Amino acid sequence: MPRRVSLPTADDLFRPTADPEAPEPQAPKRASVRAVPDAPADAADASDATQGEKRPSGRIRHDEKMTVYVTSEELMEIEQVRLHLRGRHGLGVDRGRLVREALGLVLADFEAHGEDSALVRRLREQ
Repeated sequence: MPRRVSLPTADDLFRPTADPEAPEPQAPKRASVRAVPDAPADAADASDATQGEKRPSGRIRHDEKMTVYVTSEELMEIEQVRLHLRGRHGLGVDRGRLVREALGLVLADFEAHGEDSALVRRLREQ
């Protein structure tokens, strides 16, 4: 007697991940960002731009996904920063949160400075 395997339907595979009747999750409250005394001027400008501005989503359920390809050197740098944050600052963050925070800083700087932002300058260099 052959066994029948039950597979999920297309509706099960492509259903929304969020419950439409559930309230929107709230991002956790955070302390404001301060510039580190030894940080370069760009880092201080970026932290000033983020105070009172939009913040990265942090640790909530994310319904959207984006795949980004990085070189092995870039991945190694991300891992080194992640380990540095854990070892020297006591911040246990994963790579996704680290990337979202960095992206938030860059976007806030772009929103605040536009043409003079670090993003525009770096993209023009390429």
